[in-house]
Amino acid sequence: MGKLYLVPTPIGNLEDITLRALRILKEVDLILAEDTRTSSVLLKHYNIATRISSHHKFNEHRTVEHIAEQILAGNNIALISDAGTPSISDPGFLLTRTCLNMGVEVECLPGATAFVPALVNSGFPSDRFCFEGFLPQKKGRQKKLKELADETRTMIFYESPYRLVKALEQFSENFGPDRRVSVSRELSKLFEENFRGTVAEVLAHFQSKTIKGEIVIVLEGKPDPKPGDKEEEED
Repeated sequence: MGKLYLVPTPIGNLEDITLRALRILKEVDLILAEDTRTSSVLLKHYNIATRISSHHKFNEHRTVEHIAEQILAGNNIALISDAGTPSISDPGFLLTRTCLNMGVEVECLPGATAFVPALVNSGFPSDRFCFEGFLPQKKGRQKKLKELADETRTMIFYESPYRLVKALEQFSENFGPDRRVSVSRELSKLFEENFRGTVAEVLAHFQSKTIKGEIVIVLEGKPDPKPGDKEEEED
């Protein structure tokens, strides 16, 4: 029997890949990539000639069982996403679950993922946090934001650069303009930016510029009540 390897890839800087990840990508029989054109840049950079095939959210439901059968037959297969760790807001969960249910061994390598450096750079508490990934684009978005209004843990969101301003406007409405937030973009790349402040301050900053790159938003949790607040509420 072979094995499924979940291999993290750099989120920007191509140097951010482990020696073990490079070895696995060279040794496996097949690499499954979210976008073969994007992943080919990385593979070519490191002279990795392993066969590559497409595996993304539009075809994974049709192919996961066939892939698991290939591994059961003795093939070692690696799954990579365009950037970061597979299944973290990327394809990977369905294949992992299918392989485990069919008795296939799965191994996830440690490595790059965008939300960890964004969380640490924010300066907000990182001992307990809540990863929300991408908010619903339309249906259920406001409901989710209202549900999170009383969340006391640090919250982490992924967002498109085209929706960042809208997201910050909605944060102001649901969490208040004075809630602290940190926005990270182009992490590990030449023009990396980490901008922190109140929601109102960060919104004003990004309203005045063209926004590019992948976005991670780290939002402060709801502050604990100040001494005396509870007594005043009861009165």
